[in-house]
Amino acid sequence: MPQLDQRAQLLLKTLVERYIAEGQPVGSRVLSKQSGLELSPATIRNVMSDLEELGLIASPHTSAGRIPTARGYRLFVDTLLTVKPLAQTEVRELQHHIHPDEPRRVLSAASSLLSELTSFAGIVAAPRREATKIRQIEFVSLSETRVLLIIVTMSGDVQNRILFTQRPYSASELVTAANYLNHHCAGLAFHEMVGHLRSELVQLQQNMTELMSAAITVGQEAMEAQNESYLISGEHKLLEVDDISSNMNRLRELFRMFEQKSGLVQLLDISNRAEGVQLFIGGESGISPLDECSVVTAPYEVDGQIVGTVAVIGPTRMAYERVIPIVDITARLLSSALSNNT
Repeated sequence: MPQLDQRAQLLLKTLVERYIAEGQPVGSRVLSKQSGLELSPATIRNVMSDLEELGLIASPHTSAGRIPTARGYRLFVDTLLTVKPLAQTEVRELQHHIHPDEPRRVLSAASSLLSELTSFAGIVAAPRREATKIRQIEFVSLSETRVLLIIVTMSGDVQNRILFTQRPYSASELVTAANYLNHHCAGLAFHEMVGHLRSELVQLQQNMTELMSAAITVGQEAMEAQNESYLISGEHKLLEVDDISSNMNRLRELFRMFEQKSGLVQLLDISNRAEGVQLFIGGESGISPLDECSVVTAPYEVDGQIVGTVAVIGPTRMAYERVIPIVDITARLLSSALSNNT
């Protein structure tokens, strides 16, 4: 990040704060009044020009004013932001709803409160459960190139998935494949099957390995999807945010991501490995539907071990000084509630 002198820092800070508060491009006259610096409009315009060259602010075509870029927000958050403590009423509200209780209800309450207090989308990634062990696998032919995979877990849950094969399999081949997997893999999780069968599959007839490999791959995906649990609240509130709702294509991508959750898995896993509050502004997340959003995350613990993440997704034009402590305190209270509960 570029090093700015004190005057440029104050003008950038003032510009970002005004834009977050009002959502309108900020002109030199407003900056002159709000910054408290006794500078001529020409001097301020020169500083603004320098900040624009550094990629920290941009000038929309429809206005003479400037707005922060993602890079400008990043410098603001890292070096110029003063985080405001939450009002005691808000802290008490969080404490009231996030207390030792049935764990799922606590996670849901945390997700709802994150959304309610920020007016954006609140997300809680639930602790991952242990990998599901498999009791039995069956194959049923549906057509020449479609086979139904039936997975029965040790807890009695049943999952069905369709496999698309390169060639037809006879009923006897399907029985043979199922018997082989059940004999070698009963009591294992799918990820354990991969290593367990790798050498054995090489020795099997080549025309059977396709079916078994496909079953293990699809089965593992099915079990992982079952174990991933993300509670999302208030995503509809993003429809009311002009900065996001004005781009319908991006909005569709964003809601598709909420439904599929695949991108969120990746992002929240990164946050799980970090300490404290993390902030992803615009393209920093590496997830294209979030290119015009900011994501504030913090991990939470159970008995000292990080098990999940809380997050808020909103526009890049968010009140960071307020959202950051909300996410931070929610994660701390959730850690305390779940640790007390175990």
